[in-house]
Amino acid sequence: MSLPGQFSDPRVITFFGLLAVSTVTWLTLSLRARARARARREPADTLLERVWHPQESVPLTPEEEHAFGQVVSRLTPGPAGRRR
Repeated sequence: MSLPGQFSDPRVITFFGLLAVSTVTWLTLSLRARARARARREPADTLLERVWHPQESVPLTPEEEHAFGQVVSRLTPGPAGRRR
């Protein structure tokens, strides 16, 4: 059984075959390179670095704490005025 029309030309079949092989080769090599780079950059057993937040080291004034509580109480579901 032959392919219909212009796809029956052996040059077209060869072109699509080479395109498929080169695409698979390129994907395989790039994924391997990415995996090797990731393994070199960060070992699997290291923890992520902790993100510093300004509120961790700067004490809040009572007014700031109250304002923060007001915002949190508006964002949490449930009855108004209920603090968690």
